[in-house]
Amino acid sequence: MAVNILRLAVVFWGLVALAAQAQVPASAGLIQRSGIVASASGKVYVVDPTHDSVSVIDAQGGARSVKVGAKPLAIAVNDRTGAVYVANVGDRTVSILDRADHLVATIPTAARPYAIVCDDATGKVYVSNTFSNLLTVIDGATNAVSNVKVGSADALLVDAERKKLYMMGYESETFGAMDDASGEVARLPTGAKHQWGFAMGGGVLYLAHVQDGSVGVFDLATHDVVNVATGVMPCAVAFDGAGHSLYVANYGDGTVSFIDTVGRRVVGTVVVGGHPQAIAFDGATHMVYVADTHSGVVTVIDARSRAVRKRLQGGDRPYALAVNAKTHRAYAADMGSTAFTELERP
Repeated sequence: MAVNILRLAVVFWGLVALAAQAQVPASAGLIQRSGIVASASGKVYVVDPTHDSVSVIDAQGGARSVKVGAKPLAIAVNDRTGAVYVANVGDRTVSILDRADHLVATIPTAARPYAIVCDDATGKVYVSNTFSNLLTVIDGATNAVSNVKVGSADALLVDAERKKLYMMGYESETFGAMDDASGEVARLPTGAKHQWGFAMGGGVLYLAHVQDGSVGVFDLATHDVVNVATGVMPCAVAFDGAGHSLYVANYGDGTVSFIDTVGRRVVGTVVVGGHPQAIAFDGATHMVYVADTHSGVVTVIDARSRAVRKRLQGGDRPYALAVNAKTHRAYAADMGSTAFTELERP
């Protein structure tokens, strides 16, 4: 049965209020962390649902607006072709922008799109649909569309090395692994229910278990899963391959857990305060950015010293973060009056 995301958002915020004694936001709405993405070309794309558009930020920090479908929610970029795909929940479409950021096509989806991801190697684009058990698949070369019955999914990840698509549901104790060639779907254990944050790296899938305070470490080769205890209500994760670390934002106790991905254990905890629910990492500067949607504060942590470097204003209600790998500027997607905020350099 498809997961009702609107109902789930209400349940989540209610759980947050009970566990963390936090005030429930006035409009939880649909939160999608791929509402902001940084491309390899040096551009950052941010949804602007208020204006049915996407803000495109160039490498110099200049921004312009591109009209897309109604109520854009999530973005995926094919870094090989430069094409940009925007899931529009308002009119159940995907808008396609070319490398020059011109709208070139509008594709209907099976139902209300929620998560979207690109496979740069094959050119395929995958779109999950709420209130539906269908996955919309777009051929990046022809824009041909097919809908595949795979069950509901709230988050999608492409594993190019294994030629798999991973499909995860917040309320499920398993996730789907779809083989790109055959289309067959295997169900694999997550380690617990209520996954809220996802990351992949080093042959491992990391799943933040918001209910039981742990991160599931799933070995993609052996299918073994180990749970690593974190802070209260972990809800967002960022992977640092060079540093062999995973950074975990814990909503319930206002902390960030530092996990050693080799030893699979917590090696440090940094107090940021508030209720962090978005996290991003810049591998070149070794800075970890953590956003508190309630207060609008983005805390910057030096990953090497595990010390708080700065506290920045990230707009009214920052809910997702992205770092431009070329310029090392960080941006916060904002649920408030503006679509995004460029963060001050730490």
